[in-house]
Amino acid sequence: MTISKSGRGRKRYNRLSVSSSQVPPQNESQSKELPRILRGLAILVAVYFAFTLLIPKPEAVKPEGWRFTGLFFATVAGLMLQPIAGGAIVLIAITLSTVIGGLTVTKALEGFGDPTVWLVMAAFFISRALINTGLARRIALVFVRAFGQSSLGVCYALLLSDMVLAGIIPSNGARSGGVVLPIVRSIAELYGSTPAKSVLLGGFLFTAVYQGICITASMFFTGQASNPLAAQLAGKAGYTITWSSWFLAGLVPGIVSLIVNPLVVMKLNPPEIRKTPEAAAFAAGELRKMGSLSLHEKILTVVFVAVCGMWVTSGIHKIDITITALIGSGALLATGVLKWEDIRSEKVAWDLFIWYGGLVKMGKALNETGVTEAFAKGVGEVFRETGWIPLFVVALLIYYYAHYVFASITAHILAMFPAFVAVLVAKGAPIGLVCYALACFSNFAAGLTHYGTTPAPMFFAHDYVSMKMWWRIGFVLSLVNIAVWSTVGFLWWKVLGYW
Repeated sequence: MTISKSGRGRKRYNRLSVSSSQVPPQNESQSKELPRILRGLAILVAVYFAFTLLIPKPEAVKPEGWRFTGLFFATVAGLMLQPIAGGAIVLIAITLSTVIGGLTVTKALEGFGDPTVWLVMAAFFISRALINTGLARRIALVFVRAFGQSSLGVCYALLLSDMVLAGIIPSNGARSGGVVLPIVRSIAELYGSTPAKSVLLGGFLFTAVYQGICITASMFFTGQASNPLAAQLAGKAGYTITWSSWFLAGLVPGIVSLIVNPLVVMKLNPPEIRKTPEAAAFAAGELRKMGSLSLHEKILTVVFVAVCGMWVTSGIHKIDITITALIGSGALLATGVLKWEDIRSEKVAWDLFIWYGGLVKMGKALNETGVTEAFAKGVGEVFRETGWIPLFVVALLIYYYAHYVFASITAHILAMFPAFVAVLVAKGAPIGLVCYALACFSNFAAGLTHYGTTPAPMFFAHDYVSMKMWWRIGFVLSLVNIAVWSTVGFLWWKVLGYW
């Protein structure tokens, strides 16, 4: 017995020895990672102090508001550099906002209860059901059968679908994230394009379709949830915008952008799969193999149509679109179409919940500090001696690229639209030109980043496109969109008599 115990002891010791021999490589990896993290965090601290100490604080902004603004810019820098995960950066920033930014704990955590954030979550859950049941794949196959001759054709088909829906669904999150996104993912996977093989097709589709939905959001009064807000603010400034007038304003420049943008993305992020002449026959064959709709697909179809119908008619029944999406998710859970394990395993969605919820609150809190309003007025003061045209050009560019610091089109509009309209109109700029330009530019400016509007993190989180590529395409297309809308758009608005 003694020998046996001793033997077991030696075996246990040997196992421990073998295990401990594996520690040095791990420690070596950690020792290399830690300095990189510390350097990155040190840069963010430097950004904070450089902003708060070197840039003069506007008199109208309180000290805690200025500290919060520095924290916000450091957070944006963190999302760009990513010394640690983006969610971790935002969570730390939200915590620090209660210490140095003047927010209470309750206020700091408000973003996680924001309806927009939960709309994103519900859209993710519905998307999971669409993928799990095969209904999304079935829909994708129908698209491929009809438009599958080329990757560009598939992209245009998806954008056309989103444009039609934009005229009736007043939420780009519900429309693009809940309806279009699952189809994009399914089509990519249909061709074997996973996040690890995004170069095949998925990388192109995710970037081109997302950029397109920013355009469709700008084309309709109902194209995006905060468009009616922009129209309301324009009305307060003395200019009336209606559904039909917005539709006419966005029609021509919007179509031009929708045609041009995928061609540009094709150059910047080209897919390896270009021509697919066999796709239609393949899709038709796959649809035959799938047979008729399964019970779960039928239930999901009913829920899906009902949710979309409630979104379309939200102006009549006044039920919040987030409630509708959550009811739809609940119905799928109750019928077993969506399992609770599916909800728990949506790691991407829960990661998104942390960083996007935090950014939504930080964007709103930034508006409350009065920094952006003071900034807009300062622009007017700088150009006090110039005419309205150079001021309009500079103000429009500043307004556009200011969206780098916003995770919400609504926050952007609330923060800058009224002040910029007031400054430009006072300078003699045509109010119609100013109002439509700011309202439309707010939407496609969301294409700059992976957090610029509700569907942005939903598309980006699927991990088909690197942050570097996403931001590169966003910047290049910002130049394209500005060129299109400031030429074709402004001229079209002149023909319509809007200015």
